Amino acid sequence: QVQLVESGGGLVQAGGSLRLSCVASGGTFSTFIMGWFRQAPGREREFVAHISWSGGTTYYANSVKGRFTISRDNAKNTVYLQMNSLKPEDTAVYYCARARLGFGIIINPSGYNYWGQGTQVTVSS
Repeated sequence: QVQLVESGGGLVQAGGSLRLSCVASGGTFSTFIMGWFRQAPGREREFVAHISWSGGTTYYANSVKGRFTISRDNAKNTVYLQMNSLKPEDTAVYYCARARLGFGIIINPSGYNYWGQGTQVTVSS
């Protein structure tokens, strides 16, 4: 059974930075796309970023492009999301997820079959 555990969320002022981590266990990590999604109260879960199995290809939502960076360390079964220049509208619960494939562009949540429990990110103005 694959388990994903996120950490690194918290409260930060607008313009600040946070680094989220997601550690995977119980299954294969290095051959699948890993993604980050977020969900704000009253809104649907939305795609943030994903990274290919090798780490060589990344894809971002337009709303975070240039501010967020996704990376992975397959030796540590860990994926990261570095978030800079945070804005109040980035406030949400952030989830990491393992996709069903190792390559391609997968922005729909249905393309992911394992999810973490989420970590809260709150950006104050």
